[in-house]
Amino acid sequence: MEHLVGFALVTILITFIVNIGIALYGIFAKRSLIKKIMALVIFSDSINVLAIALGYRSPARASPSPPILTSIPSSPSDIEVFTSTSVDPLPQALVITAVVIGLSVIVFLISLVVKYYEHYNTVDLILRSEEGADEEVI
Repeated sequence: MEHLVGFALVTILITFIVNIGIALYGIFAKRSLIKKIMALVIFSDSINVLAIALGYRSPARASPSPPILTSIPSSPSDIEVFTSTSVDPLPQALVITAVVIGLSVIVFLISLVVKYYEHYNTVDLILRSEEGADEEVI
């Protein structure tokens, strides 16, 4: 069983590193603003998944429970069992906040790209000047 847990953790870590690598490549190497925004979405979603994975507790003897008390614990040992089997709610709250903020930032960036397209008739960061030379616009 421990072998499977270790394998799952290594798989998650490799997937996370690949996602971050793809996102950073898209942000820094692509010229299209749409592709940069898509890479930014991949980056923020990968960070959110990492935060959720870090907040997950894997109890050895029982399945994880939600961090909600359905009744008042009768003894301190009941509280200890609850705290050892329930998942941490703080990363979940932070991630849902990050998702909402990320959505608003993405919508704002898309509106900026629309204005950029209306002005320059392209979504690429490199414009063709009238002389034929490439001109960087940032």
